[in-house]
Order: sequence, then structure tokens, then C-alpha cells
Amino acid sequence: MLGLGPVEMILIFFVLLLLFGAKRLPELAKGMGTGIRDFKRSLNGVDDESVQANQQQNYLAKTPPPPPAVGAAPPPSAETPAPAPGEPRRLG
Repeated sequence: MLGLGPVEMILIFFVLLLLFGAKRLPELAKGMGTGIRDFKRSLNGVDDESVQANQQQNYLAKTPPPPPAVGAAPPPSAETPAPAPGEPRRLG
């Protein structure tokens, strides 16, 4: 493909380290990653507004329903069958 072996990659990294310094390399890598991500999003037609709307929709879907009001009857569960006509209802 490009013909870059491990020795060439180490040499390139060393030259970059000398040019930019150890503190600057992570910032450059982060900027490149952000640029690549934005480029891919633009190719797919995804913008920041749709990403934020999707995140908000996912957050709303993950929130649990509000607790039932005090004094309200609990919803019937599938574990306990409904009592037969004429049979007393169990509490608890």
C-alpha cells in the first residue's frame, strides 16, 4: 500500500516529536480526530443539530416512568392471576 514499515513509522513519529514537542502531539491528534469525524458526518449528511436531537431522544427514552401516585392501585402483574369470582382478594 504505502510501503511504510515499522522503522519508517518510528522515524516519522520521532521527527514529529522533535518538531512539535510532547505536549503538543496529543492536541494535534485530537484535532485530527475531530476533523475526520466531522468529515465523515458531512459525507453521511449528519450535522450537529441532528446528533443533538438524537442524543436528546435517547436520553428521554432511557428515563424511567414517574412513580405512581400515592394511594393509587398498583398495576396488575402477570405473576399473580386475577381472583376468581366469589374468591376473596389477597393483599400484599
